Amino acid sequence: MRVIRGLMLAVVLVGMGAGTAVAAAACGPDALGTSRTITLKRGAGGAFGTVQHAALLGLEKGEVVLTFDDGPVPVLTPQVLDALKAECAKATFFMTGGNLDAHGDLARRAVAEGHSAGIHSYSHPHLGTLSEAAQLDDLARTQAAYKRLFGVTAASYRFPFLEETPVLMKALARDGVAVFSIDLAITDWQPADTTPMLAERLSKALDEKGGGIILMHDANKPTADAIATLLRVIKQKGYRLVHVVWEG
Repeated sequence: MRVIRGLMLAVVLVGMGAGTAVAAAACGPDALGTSRTITLKRGAGGAFGTVQHAALLGLEKGEVVLTFDDGPVPVLTPQVLDALKAECAKATFFMTGGNLDAHGDLARRAVAEGHSAGIHSYSHPHLGTLSEAAQLDDLARTQAAYKRLFGVTAASYRFPFLEETPVLMKALARDGVAVFSIDLAITDWQPADTTPMLAERLSKALDEKGGGIILMHDANKPTADAIATLLRVIKQKGYRLVHVVWEG
């Protein structure tokens, strides 16, 4: 497990507040809902997700964090957002710079509906095959695309393919950008996947891991088609959804 240097994140753990409780009530008692929020300090950096790093600070057994990669894209991302809204569920979307530039309205919609947004490279390359200069340029382009939409740079980053590189890890730490790996995945990027297949993978992964940061892909049609079912799996297995946000 990697030691997080100089972290001092000032993590704030917030229980279900009045707004969340009202939203859950609006969805009804059977909705998944968002049980609480973990607030991280913007600019404090850190690296999370036990596949590569330490566990997310404050996340407990039986809790999950929903994350979606590769969007936003037309049709599919709105389908995912609609399903999340129906369940009063909040997630974090790791968006590519190219899709931020092409579909900024969808990125703004996700944030307006209370979700968190991070970045996921500009065009999803295998960054390790690029020169160090090209990797840094990719990060700069992606942050610029994010800033054009939201007025600030992104507080969190997920490497494409989870392929971390030394030069970008150093740059992200310098800039105080949190690196988000994962705790579990359902390999949902395969076009032949069906809803029952994805539901079974999610159920097994939750049984094995007991919760954590879940990786899904909102730009993948099988995932978008299955998302309502996947949210029900989380609910039916008794897991509590936690939303990660950044302070400041």
